[in-house]
This record gives sequence, C-alpha cells and structure tokens, in this order.
Amino acid sequence: MTQLVLLRHGESQWNLENRFTGWVDVPLSEKGVQEARQAGEKLKGYRFDRAFTSVLKRANDTLRIVLEIIGQTGIPTDFDQALNERHYGDLQGLNKAETAQKYGDAQVKLWRRSYDIQPPNGESLKDTAARVLPYWEMKIAPSLAQGENVLIAAHGNSLRSLVMHLDKLTQQQVIELNIPTGVPLLYEFEKDGKEIGHRYL
Repeated sequence: MTQLVLLRHGESQWNLENRFTGWVDVPLSEKGVQEARQAGEKLKGYRFDRAFTSVLKRANDTLRIVLEIIGQTGIPTDFDQALNERHYGDLQGLNKAETAQKYGDAQVKLWRRSYDIQPPNGESLKDTAARVLPYWEMKIAPSLAQGENVLIAAHGNSLRSLVMHLDKLTQQQVIELNIPTGVPLLYEFEKDGKEIGHRYL
C-alpha cells in the first residue's frame, strides 16, 4: 500500500486578515504555526520517502514544522512554483469583505470559487490545474508508482485542483470543495495505483 498526504499550509497572516494572498509570500500566523504542529502530531507514525511543496514560505514552513515533529527532516524535498497558490492578480492584498462590498458578493464568489472565471489579471482554478496536473504527472505520480509514500504541503487552490483530479469531481462539484488549513488529507493506493480510499486525519 502506498500513501499520499495532502496538507494545506497552516493559517497565514493574510488568511487571518481576510486578504487575497495568491503568490504574495506572507508568513504563517501564530495559529498557523500551531496548526502545522497539530498536523505533525497527527502524522506521527507515518513514514514518507519524499515531499513536494511550493516556493512560498507559508507552505515551506508548514512542511518544515511537520517534518521536524515526525523526525523526518532529511527526506528529499522538491520545491516548485507549479504547486503555488492560485495567482489572484489585481485582488492580491485586498480585503475579501471590502472587495465584496465593491464588486458584489456574487462576483467575488465567482472569482474565488468558480472553475474557469479569472479575477482581473489573475488565474482561474482551471489555470491553476494547468500547471499543477502536469507537475503531478511528471514528478509526483511516478514517485507513488515506485511505491514511495509522499507528502505534499501546498495551498487551497493548488490542492483543490489536485483533489478534483484524484476524486474525478465535476466543475460544479469543485465549486463547493474547501480544503481546511493544517489538516492532513490521506489517500491510500494499492500497488497497481488503484485508490483504496481517502480521509482527513
């Protein structure tokens, strides 16, 4: 059996401030550090052969904290912007509530949750998937195929696009998909790659 854990970073400072973050490299909040520690505690007893993460500090720090807690800091780790959060374009840094007041709740929900509608000068979830999924096929899936247990520390939307692929969700279903910060999502596969099941730890 092969194991894959998807982990959204702990709460960031801009999650706390209710801002669109995207590719802005903000740190974890105090709560986010605590969430990363709690994720590490939940992952004690799991063994990973390789880790993958974005190039953004909040995901890197979450991964570092988890690996320290589970005593696996030496595992090979790939850093790639393919796993970065969705780029929110002109919305980055803006307060979500204030943006909703300006453009309307419905428009902001479309920008945030829809599959293929881009915020101004930013990426849709479809655009995010267009960089996440080739990276998955090229780098991550081969590790799993070799029987390696893999930990991915990334972001809400890069992980949403991956879960959409793994769970075969429709464009409508993915709208309601929300991945919580700092909660490990475990997938288990048979040797032939067939999924056994998945659950939050």
